[in-house]
Amino acid sequence: MTMSSNKKEYCGLFGMYGDPEAVQKTYFGLYSLQHRGQEAAGIASSDGETISCFKGQGTVARVFRSSRGVLEKLKNPMAIGHVRYSTTGANVAENGQPLLAEYSRGQVAVAHNGNLINAALLRDEYEAYGSIFKSTNDTEIIIHLLAKPSHMNKPDPLAHVLNHLQGAFSLLFLFPDRIEAARDPYGIRPLCIGKTDEGCYVIASESCALDAIGASFVREVEPGEIITLDEQGMSSRFFVTPGTVTPAHCIFEHVYFSKQNSYIFGEGVHQFRKKLGRQLAIENPMEADVVIPVPDSGTSAAIGYAEQSGIPFDMGFVRSHYIGRTFISPTQALRELQVNLKLAIIPSVVRDKRVVVVDDSVVRGTTTRGKIRALRQAGADEIHMRVSCPPIRYPCYYGVDFPTREELLANDRNLKEIKEFLEVDSIGYITLEGMLACAKLPEDHYCTACWSGKYRIPVQVSQSKFCMERHQMRLFEDVDV
Repeated sequence: MTMSSNKKEYCGLFGMYGDPEAVQKTYFGLYSLQHRGQEAAGIASSDGETISCFKGQGTVARVFRSSRGVLEKLKNPMAIGHVRYSTTGANVAENGQPLLAEYSRGQVAVAHNGNLINAALLRDEYEAYGSIFKSTNDTEIIIHLLAKPSHMNKPDPLAHVLNHLQGAFSLLFLFPDRIEAARDPYGIRPLCIGKTDEGCYVIASESCALDAIGASFVREVEPGEIITLDEQGMSSRFFVTPGTVTPAHCIFEHVYFSKQNSYIFGEGVHQFRKKLGRQLAIENPMEADVVIPVPDSGTSAAIGYAEQSGIPFDMGFVRSHYIGRTFISPTQALRELQVNLKLAIIPSVVRDKRVVVVDDSVVRGTTTRGKIRALRQAGADEIHMRVSCPPIRYPCYYGVDFPTREELLANDRNLKEIKEFLEVDSIGYITLEGMLACAKLPEDHYCTACWSGKYRIPVQVSQSKFCMERHQMRLFEDVDV
């Protein structure tokens, strides 16, 4: 669910070249991408010779407004920025991005959205040869790959390095004289190109960030493509042969993560979610008095459900935008209060009515059950849960911080058991086939691993969000106390 801690965003990227206000506009771009990560934020900029970087833990506003004058100090004509939610590595200051480093070829700052499934293996290899790591996120391995002498001597060092990476990655590199952007061969995470009226190019995770600074959408970065922004303008090359890899776009971006006003994978997010809602109503009809969404990502699907079913749409929940996602309560009673603060109910909308509740997904189900109980207390006569994606049964290794498979509500429960757990009168999910039928691209162009268990990129080693922390743990394991 949108307000649940059961699933978390990946990260957001923004980069701009050739604008005197590139840093300030990067700040605005990151602000519009705040939904993709609230753990940390950072901006790196260059004057053409030297890269400067500032980052911290918290939201964009908290990081940059708490340090007066920092945006002015960073002011340069090229910049990249990052908002983080951790999918590999703990939520600590050292793991904030962009990562700034200096090697024999000079400075480089890197910002990453995604998850590298071979990062731990690469790190073990590099540490065995003496490399020292400062963080525990998977992005740092990219810098070590760039700095390896045998890689630097290749005709195209960056392309050579990218071919060593496995998993999901949309990347921004800031060198002193240019910005390079790259997207993995499967195009798992979104990444797009924009252009301002003044002719400056922009790279962003979602097109909503282009809108935030008044830039026009140009196109998406192609899977396996490297985009260079420099004094010559924009140029492109590929580190894999185009057309040799079938895309595996994360359709969960459309279902939940991306902003409603974004355009990704060739279509608008709001329009796609409305199609999901209409298909959901066709597959799971219900006689009811009102359709209400779990805001925000469930709203578009609920509109579609209401349009298709003819049942009136209304807002039964009111979302508070002032409850941070990092709030952690020590007791169950306080956790339940937190849920009520995040999503308050409008009793007059649901009292004595048969209510259809539309949500984008259900992961653990505990937060959903709490909201169902609150609807009962508010006087709802019947509650029918409708979900605009199939049951999530498998973990994601490509950048979604889902719980372990054992924690997933649908892992070992059938629909009757899920209904009983959630305490609803009925439960209905969209089918995998129905969801894919709503998409613009061919079915085999999307990753559906969290529903189907079919992983497009084989995962040979067990993955964990804290797989890098094991290196630090050894320091304590080897000490006699």
